[in-house]
Amino acid sequence: MNIKMDRTETGLLLALPLLILIAFVLPKWVVNYVQVSLGTGLVALGVMIQMRAGLVSFGQGLYFCVGGYAAGMLAKFLGISDLFLLLAAGILAALIVAGIAGFLLRRYREIFFAMLTLAISMILFGLLSSTEELGSTDGFNLPSATYLGWAPEGETGRLTLYTFTALVVVVCAILLNRFLKSPVGYINEAIRENEVRVEYLGTSAHHAVHITYVLAAVVSSIGGVLWALALGHVDPEMTNWTTSGQFVFISILSGTGNIAAPLIGTFLLEILRVYAVEISPNTWQMILGSVMLLTILYLPKGLWSLLTTRKSTKPSDDSADKISVGD
Repeated sequence: MNIKMDRTETGLLLALPLLILIAFVLPKWVVNYVQVSLGTGLVALGVMIQMRAGLVSFGQGLYFCVGGYAAGMLAKFLGISDLFLLLAAGILAALIVAGIAGFLLRRYREIFFAMLTLAISMILFGLLSSTEELGSTDGFNLPSATYLGWAPEGETGRLTLYTFTALVVVVCAILLNRFLKSPVGYINEAIRENEVRVEYLGTSAHHAVHITYVLAAVVSSIGGVLWALALGHVDPEMTNWTTSGQFVFISILSGTGNIAAPLIGTFLLEILRVYAVEISPNTWQMILGSVMLLTILYLPKGLWSLLTTRKSTKPSDDSADKISVGD
């Protein structure tokens, strides 16, 4: 097994202590936005790895919500607040839902895939909005996280959760980077270019899409748990179409050229939203829309393309040649 780290993974590891350091030197409101961005950034990563296969999920908020609600229900009904158990519950719930839904979705591409993901997420939105035991449209609160019996409070609790969030996000990003460079990752790129050719080589495109879909769901559920614990609250808006659209917006804004791009793009979007609301409280959505339009027109590969001109988000024509028969 090749464990050699590339430049991206080295950069992520170097960024980890810097992420932790800012919690001690920057204002709390900035740190809060960074923490929230890290959670939603994982969901954007889930969207991004699917885009590598030419799939655009307009329902990724489904697993963002599944993770948050799984953790919240464990705390609400069983009184469990241990972060590791809450993460396990979110991951397990995402595995079950994505494993089942994947058998349907892996057969579809382009607009059909996008609309089906949206439809499934809106089914959950409707169910949660009408369930009074879960707070209906208001949702419900989560307790402060504990860590294997340790229950930090106040500032210590806030810093502990932030540090753990940063650590989990960096580890997930490194693992996803490895996934993109794995045989399945190359299959995804080849599927986007020529799915028929992939099938002729003896590799199942449906199987690769299913794996990618489930992996994206798991990563998104982890982001949902971390986000819910950071805010101490969950509600059905987590799976609304507007939330899922935000994750697609982030992926387009940041680009798919590097695994770190959606993480950076998520924070930039949060800051952009803050100042857009301050500048134009009633029409701030127009500002976000204008930024997205300009990005598509002048930076079709996203903001990440400003940092490098040597790498392209579009795979080479021989992407399928990197796939060995039977992978």
